[in-house]
Amino acid sequence: MLERKIEIEDINPLELLGVNNSKLKLIKKYFSDLKIVARGNTLTIEGDEAVVESFEAKVNQLIQHIAKYGGLTENNIDNVMVEDPVEMLSGDGSEIIIHGVGGNKIKARTFNQRKLVEAINQNDMVFAVGPAGTGKTYTAVACAVRALKNKQVKRIILTRPAVEAGESLGFLPGDMKDKLDPYMMPLYDALRDMIPAEKLIDYLELGVIEIAPLAFMRGRTLDKAFVILDEAQNTTVNQMKMFLTRMGMTASFVITGDASQIDLPSKQKSGLIFALDTLSEIEGIGVVRLNKNDVIRHRIVKQIIEAFDKEKKQYEESNKN
Repeated sequence: MLERKIEIEDINPLELLGVNNSKLKLIKKYFSDLKIVARGNTLTIEGDEAVVESFEAKVNQLIQHIAKYGGLTENNIDNVMVEDPVEMLSGDGSEIIIHGVGGNKIKARTFNQRKLVEAINQNDMVFAVGPAGTGKTYTAVACAVRALKNKQVKRIILTRPAVEAGESLGFLPGDMKDKLDPYMMPLYDALRDMIPAEKLIDYLELGVIEIAPLAFMRGRTLDKAFVILDEAQNTTVNQMKMFLTRMGMTASFVITGDASQIDLPSKQKSGLIFALDTLSEIEGIGVVRLNKNDVIRHRIVKQIIEAFDKEKKQYEESNKN
């Protein structure tokens, strides 16, 4: 057992500990094996040496965050607790993917998001799988914009299968573009964060950036392009095969999806599931699995995912019996 004291300096201890130690209680949930006592500006920690070292690294990271931004939210604490402190404290800026609109730093903010960036750098084709809010699509789009800015590719192609969650595109007003634009909105939202509005309009009009339903990919060879298939869990096996075989000699493909949100008819196998089962051992194909610890939306979203996963597991177990 190891005992260590951490002096909280250069910041107001209340920012780290919270009123009535409310923030410290949240931190303690991630280190239940440690004895942690706060008195004034001193934290006394007792426990296994490796766990104490990890705790100290996390606390130092939180202190750095407060010193830089002037405050600390519960969501900030959750994000820091699931990140690799050694990588995040390195200070080399390696987690920054690109500088977006207004100089905004677009970062890989969690361990698995950084794994996704590394996988994209190292592989021609990458599958990114995980629940809503884990940054799969956003991170992939950032990598695509970076590749375009660095002239590694000549265009970006973003596509989705036209399978709706309980709604029909045919009943929406307008032409095909009007019908599809709301469906493609998450892709537009990501691009607007990364490319100035006028330039984005030019790119879309010139075809430098193309956003289209998956059916528009049939019969094409996609080369010198960064291609992202989003919502891939809603592809059929034949659609997935069609898409993957569009790959040209100098293209980068990223396929993102959430296996828990399949909107296909119940008897139809998801092309994403089939591809993960059959292709993951092929050299040049990377697979990154994100989870609830990568969720960077409101902290309640993590709890929602956990609750749904727990209920789903209980339901599946009861059906077996």
